[in-house]
Amino acid sequence: MNYFLTEEQREIQALAAKIADEKIRPIAHEYDEKEQFPSEIVKVLGDADLYRVFIPEAYGGLGGGVLEMSLVVEQLSRACGGIALAYAASGLGIIPIILFGNEEQKQKYLPKLAAGEIIAAFALTEPDAGSDAGAIKTTAIKNGDNYVLNGTKQWISNGGDAAIYTVITLTDPTRGARGSAAFLVDKGHPGFEFGKKEEKMGIKANSTRELIFQDCKVPKENMLGKDGMGFMVAMKTFDQSRPGVAAQAVGIAQGAFEVALQYSQERKQFGKPISAFQGVQFMLADMATQIEAARALTYQSARTIDAGEKNVAKDASMAKVFASDTAMRVTTDAVQILGGYGYMREYPVEKMMRDAKITQIYEGTNQIQREVIAMNLIKESVRGKKG
Repeated sequence: MNYFLTEEQREIQALAAKIADEKIRPIAHEYDEKEQFPSEIVKVLGDADLYRVFIPEAYGGLGGGVLEMSLVVEQLSRACGGIALAYAASGLGIIPIILFGNEEQKQKYLPKLAAGEIIAAFALTEPDAGSDAGAIKTTAIKNGDNYVLNGTKQWISNGGDAAIYTVITLTDPTRGARGSAAFLVDKGHPGFEFGKKEEKMGIKANSTRELIFQDCKVPKENMLGKDGMGFMVAMKTFDQSRPGVAAQAVGIAQGAFEVALQYSQERKQFGKPISAFQGVQFMLADMATQIEAARALTYQSARTIDAGEKNVAKDASMAKVFASDTAMRVTTDAVQILGGYGYMREYPVEKMMRDAKITQIYEGTNQIQREVIAMNLIKESVRGKKG
């Protein structure tokens, strides 16, 4: 379908696709097997200026937004969702700096992030706080001109490889969400260590680690926004990052569909390609339709955010839910079309199926997303009746 992208957006899309096909696809299987972080791909993306596309021009970026970031994530994910996450998770860590950073913080970090010299990460989840983000226990207690952080963050994408981390903490546990704050913490800061590297079902080419804070003294200047705004930082960040997860899901689904379509034309049974059988044709038609619908919803939610609309949580959640559910359906069908070969690790679709699953889980499970959607629908209905 024609999404009426600008010439610059088409160029960004084409460049990301070229890197995906030439640089990522040939190593995707190896990096999945070795569970190796793609440091050299990060450099390739930096040299290609792809980290700049969603960062403001004043800080070395190209001035694009969520749509430009999503275009890159989608194309990279066609080749490998795990390797693409090095880019997407950095975007998740960069967004709060763009939204809530003061001028000094932006000048310090954004130019290096735009150039791909360093990457970022975002830390909210804890061992006992996943969907219930309000249950976090990591504290940041004021001590003179510093805050002392103590606690553990879990399942942090880019953990250990990112240079800068946005960390959501409690500054006053008695006040709940109103007693929270976000801090920028540099890798190597005294009192900040990394725990174990997780062994995962999918996205194995990305590092997922614990972040451990033990009497980590952080200057008050490292606070993003104001004290009490920690959960606002997190929620506003997710509103803008969820189309990126949707784009990752669309890319994974598109990659699996392309493999299945090609295989269906090459594989012969009963004397003809299996693409000649109506059962397979219907599967391919449904896959293509679902992907296109997911792409349309993803692009539109990104455009809505970039247009400056304030109430975007429902749109972002819809995109994330639909695209990630689509990715699971499409990758499952791709494995089915390839049959026994689809189940084998020498073919890419079993990996795509494993990679797709996480898109239904992180940055808010799809069950939580449906609650967000429903709550916003109810609020809109009530406002409509009052209006």
